[in-house]
Amino acid sequence: MQNIFTRGALFLAGSMVLSSALYAKTETLIVHHFMSSKAPTHTKLLMPWAKKIEEASKGKLKVEIFPTMTMGGKPNELYKQARDGVSDIVWTLAGYTPGVFPRTEVYELPTVHKGDSLATTIAIRENMDLIEGDYKDVVPLLIHAAAGNAIHTVNKKITSVKDLKGLKFRTPSRSGGWLIEEYGAEPVGMPLPALPQALSKNAIDGALVPFEVFPPYKFHQLTHYSYEGVNKERFGTSIFMMLMNKKRFNKLSPELQKIILDNSGMELSKFAGQLWMDLEEPGKKMQNKSKDSEVVKFDKKTLDEFDKAGQKVVDKWIIEAKEKGIDGQKLVDTARETISKYSK
Repeated sequence: MQNIFTRGALFLAGSMVLSSALYAKTETLIVHHFMSSKAPTHTKLLMPWAKKIEEASKGKLKVEIFPTMTMGGKPNELYKQARDGVSDIVWTLAGYTPGVFPRTEVYELPTVHKGDSLATTIAIRENMDLIEGDYKDVVPLLIHAAAGNAIHTVNKKITSVKDLKGLKFRTPSRSGGWLIEEYGAEPVGMPLPALPQALSKNAIDGALVPFEVFPPYKFHQLTHYSYEGVNKERFGTSIFMMLMNKKRFNKLSPELQKIILDNSGMELSKFAGQLWMDLEEPGKKMQNKSKDSEVVKFDKKTLDEFDKAGQKVVDKWIIEAKEKGIDGQKLVDTARETISKYSK
């Protein structure tokens, strides 16, 4: 009789283990972004990250990625989708929601960001304690920089700042709009996916964007001139961010939270920073090889003229930050020092 009870107990215990294994809950994380499924953001950043998360969790986490705003809404609504839980995770631009990330904005500024996305992204990660106040409502998984804005024009060749006077330029951000105004041009705000049509219809005369967007959006067919400094200096940049809904994160087990954070630290920042540097060259080559198009490098004298306008933007930003109770000068000084330390 005792053997029968022992065997029964063992059978029941085995059944419970098997049942637990069969019915163990898989947590599915939804990622939403505005780029196409063929864009490097999707294929080279988000998909590899999702695979690492799934493998590290041994199937306890599943990541589903929805590109091209297929879950609905507009690109400038992505931050709200993450904050409000419409999406678990989003990849978006800080510039799409002006005023929401007042501290992070320092890394967008011209003359602060020089043109090295790796150096700027490492600096952001190293100084997260100075900008963490921007992320009270979400969990920041990755904050990273583009290589930087080059100046692109549809038809007009530029030799100095004064040549930009009166032109209409797409701005990638609030600070980018200030810079365009300092150039004497008119800033026009619009999401990146709307830019090709605006250029093709001559609704605007040019744009501030990095070369990495040329392949997916065919900008080499829409602009004749592109400009950067002699040492690849740029004119401000855009800051990208991968943000997670805080409640969704907190509902995960400590084990799964750790897996996400372990795969979203400095290693991911360095990977993203270098990736965006590498993405510049194909677009630049497309522009150089395109018929009647060229990439012009400003000499130091001309670049100094553009940087003078850029410094005015920085000064304006510091004053505004102070009005918000933020030590803008400290943020600028720290950002410049750290970026310089990691610049090649």
